[in-house]
Amino acid sequence: MAEKNNLTSYGDAGFSAFIRQAFNRHLGHDQQDFERPVIGICNTESEINRCHSHFGPIVEAIKRGVLMAGGTPLEFPTISLGEIFTSPTTMLYRNLAAMDTEEMIRAQPLDGVVLIGGCDKMTPAQLMGAASADIPTIMITGGPMANGEYEGRTLGACSDCRYYWQEYRAGKIDADELARINEALAPTAGHCMVMGSASTMAVCAEAMGMMLPGAAAIPATDNRRLRLAQETGKQIVQLVELGLTPSKIMTENAFKNAIRALMAVGGSTNAVIHLVAIAGRLNIKLPLKLFDELGQTTPFLANLRPAGKYQMEEFAKAGGTPAVLKELEQLLYLDEMTVTGKTLRENLANVTVSEVYRDIIRSFESPLHNTGGIAVLYGNLAPNGAVIKPKAASQHLLKHKGRAVVFSSTRDMEARVNDPELDITPDDIMVLQNAGPVGAPGMPEAGMLPIPAKLLQQGVRDMVRLSDARMSGTAFGTVVLHIAPEAAAGGPLGLVRSGDIIELDVENRRLDLHLPDEELTRRREAWKPPVITPRGYTKLFQQHVLQADEGCDFDFLKSVAGRCNHD
Repeated sequence: MAEKNNLTSYGDAGFSAFIRQAFNRHLGHDQQDFERPVIGICNTESEINRCHSHFGPIVEAIKRGVLMAGGTPLEFPTISLGEIFTSPTTMLYRNLAAMDTEEMIRAQPLDGVVLIGGCDKMTPAQLMGAASADIPTIMITGGPMANGEYEGRTLGACSDCRYYWQEYRAGKIDADELARINEALAPTAGHCMVMGSASTMAVCAEAMGMMLPGAAAIPATDNRRLRLAQETGKQIVQLVELGLTPSKIMTENAFKNAIRALMAVGGSTNAVIHLVAIAGRLNIKLPLKLFDELGQTTPFLANLRPAGKYQMEEFAKAGGTPAVLKELEQLLYLDEMTVTGKTLRENLANVTVSEVYRDIIRSFESPLHNTGGIAVLYGNLAPNGAVIKPKAASQHLLKHKGRAVVFSSTRDMEARVNDPELDITPDDIMVLQNAGPVGAPGMPEAGMLPIPAKLLQQGVRDMVRLSDARMSGTAFGTVVLHIAPEAAAGGPLGLVRSGDIIELDVENRRLDLHLPDEELTRRREAWKPPVITPRGYTKLFQQHVLQADEGCDFDFLKSVAGRCNHD
């Protein structure tokens, strides 16, 4: 099949096929092997990306499945991004990974492809690339870690990384105890085991129909993941035979299903950016207002950290994503096709939710909260929108007016935030500028601004914090993120000065700077754009990255008519 396509260009198609056949023999294949469906396995295994270090057996299981179904599996590598090991942030390189995925799928003689990812940016990057390449595709992830444990308390990376580090800075635990906790935070292979960005994007991919049912939640160390990997290998061969490509699965209604799932599980704010980016590759518009509209009519069902009590290990026992989707059934578009070759309605037909696990996945009639986990804010400080996770915030701060304490960059914040002379009180609002896509560059996960040490020692554990940065899905607090346009693009955030009064009103979806229009105009006239990096990929990124409300993809990679509007 694909052996006849994507021939290397020598100016002689017959010669191209002849030489390819000769080189194929190195792998022990006969020509008839390439007359079967040729399945590429896009393997992002990496020892530096520890969340992907365990992929070997999973890939072998995928290969077995492909062979069982009559296909020929060929593994190939692409960029691997590990959140904890990439400087300055993996978000700077998400688009590069998406380009790598797309171009390698396009360039190589493949009939279908299996994507295997896991860590935060890999699932969206792979789906972005696959959406653009648009050959039959199926995804599987490496799965979440098993729970950690310290003195009887369940630990979750990296919600507890942040919690205990804050307690250490507050003087509540010492360095020896912190070291013992550190040993237990990430005990097994797999990505973070709370509902952080990695888990969230796996849930969204499954809800969109791009993964086999149940694949998002099963722990990396559970033998069921190998069984699912084998089934994934079998299924991609069927997808090739059916001609079922990502554009036929990831429809506008499928994205709406994913947004419902995102809201119901209290997922990461990062998913908003990623879903907009994936949809943009398919000429589907997902304005931020849609997220808010769906969020206000979606019950919050999954009692998962950081907004709840449990972790992915318990979520899998309770039925995982299929159980959540079953509870949401009346709100979903059920006739969307999935990688099973069946509709979502057919996939959910026999799903039941055990009453034993009702504290983990609540019923539609008795949710944790009546509305979803993410809210979208607008106002003169966020003309194109900003996001917040109200269920992970301090409720008394969701309506708050305070004095701005401004940090002009992450470097400025690091230099001053713990200065005992810093003029700041618990009622103030911390503001971080120039930490967005262009300004940082790369929009790092700096949005959970560290509370000044002197306030921590007074018992303060949360304050209102605003930025054009992102926040880890494992993080928590009254944190407003993704303010668009960002400061470095001339957005109003860059005009805020210490002492200005800011008002946050989550219920009314407002974020406002209390300054006269003429003062804002005067400040805007004096504003100067940042200096662009002089060379390389970072220069390309800064020149072509879109804002957070448009998914932070490159302007030249979205579908021609795929730019989001804000009507």
